[in-house]
Amino acid sequence: MPTSFTRAIYGINKYTRNRHTNNPSFHYSKTETLPCIPNTEKKLSEQGKKKRRVKPNPKTDQTTMATLPWDIIVDVLSRLSVKDLLRYKSVSKPWCSLIDGQDFIKMHLKNSMETGSNLGVVLRDCDLHWVDLESLDSAVKLQHPIGGDRHGTEVLGSCHGLLVLLNINDVVALWNPSTRRYRKIPISNIEFPDGILPCFQFIVYGFGYDPVSNDYKLVRMVQFFGNVGEDSFDSEVKVYSAKSNTWKRIRDFPYYLRYKHGFGVLSNNALHWVVSRKPLSDVSNLVFAVDLVTEEYREVPLPEFEGESFHMNVEVLGGSLCLLCNYVSDDPNADWGSGSDHVDMWMMKEYGVRESWTKFCTVVPSDGIGPFNYVLPIAYLKSGNQVLMNKNGEKFVVYDLESKKAWDKKISGVPHHLETCLCVGSLVRLDGDNEPFGMISYPKDSIWRYRRAEESIDYSRVLIYHIQVDTGKSFARTNWIWYF
Repeated sequence: MPTSFTRAIYGINKYTRNRHTNNPSFHYSKTETLPCIPNTEKKLSEQGKKKRRVKPNPKTDQTTMATLPWDIIVDVLSRLSVKDLLRYKSVSKPWCSLIDGQDFIKMHLKNSMETGSNLGVVLRDCDLHWVDLESLDSAVKLQHPIGGDRHGTEVLGSCHGLLVLLNINDVVALWNPSTRRYRKIPISNIEFPDGILPCFQFIVYGFGYDPVSNDYKLVRMVQFFGNVGEDSFDSEVKVYSAKSNTWKRIRDFPYYLRYKHGFGVLSNNALHWVVSRKPLSDVSNLVFAVDLVTEEYREVPLPEFEGESFHMNVEVLGGSLCLLCNYVSDDPNADWGSGSDHVDMWMMKEYGVRESWTKFCTVVPSDGIGPFNYVLPIAYLKSGNQVLMNKNGEKFVVYDLESKKAWDKKISGVPHHLETCLCVGSLVRLDGDNEPFGMISYPKDSIWRYRRAEESIDYSRVLIYHIQVDTGKSFARTNWIWYF
């Protein structure tokens, strides 16, 4: 049996589990008859010996596939990776219609986000790379539609598997790295204010989803300044709607953005920035948000801090808004790259409620990770009690929430400079997207060869899914055998 037809997925199959046993830790031994094979009593050989092939029967095989409940097929497919789903579109017309349907796309996305599967970290240096969050084994270079320039491409934001890219020529594009489909965003000229000459400017972006209007929105915020030393500024804020493919201007942002390269942090359908009331202020003690639904501004309540000598930043972890308090080292002889004494990380458990802020970890320089200027959380790892972090934009570190220890994480192929962005593999697409950019290759013996299952059935190919049932404490394994 070709190994290219074996795929492992995780989930709960209540039909098989309840049908064969009431014990949630039940599993089939290697000598038991597989219950899903129709009209056969073939048994698996002893361990270490070659498995015996089940002689296919076209008549009974077709009947079995036809009687398999459709909801089970949908449930199983919703747990697969995008790469596998794109291949399986050619199994049959019903499968192709299912995978292309908006209901299935939303179901697959919801399952991935709830289970933390199909996640990857996008790295930006001169090129873009992808690191699978589950394996963390290597960084794979991404070929994107607006690359080719030695100055590199910036990632302005990530949401539902879509990335917003910007190159040196000010070309902006929405791109799904899993399906390779993309759309270039029309240019919107900057409206310069009157009375601020000479004029200095910087631009920040933020990207997210509006669930009310079912629309993806890109926020562009431009701030202008007059002569150096003047405590005055002006701003221009525009919002791009992917549904209408147009820009519109909204009310000017009333506060000064502290970080000129800080993209909006997406949490609870809002984009967040650290701000101050005036440009010359040394205090960054405010977090403001742009609500993507109402397109209005609001201040986020902050926790009670310990001390005042720290740099504030915002991030998101597991969908929750996080506040980072980076306390500066008092050592006058500290080298560059070792300016932090420790970093307190706070998490807002219930968005908008001040009392829900909880300090969930404190990262300190140690033998495991050495000194640092800053650390930024990226994502929870599969265990749930470990967090992958970015140290100084140079290395990955893993922090264990139980032992409160951290260590360096080496990943092959990672560039020297790290700007990280979490992305989920999804089938999400936009109306009017261009055809996929770049080739998507598959093994020669894959299902992709069979354009129509009705006309090109090869019964010697048997697709086995090992559905591993997570019971919380133990795992039960059942075996489905499907015939095409």
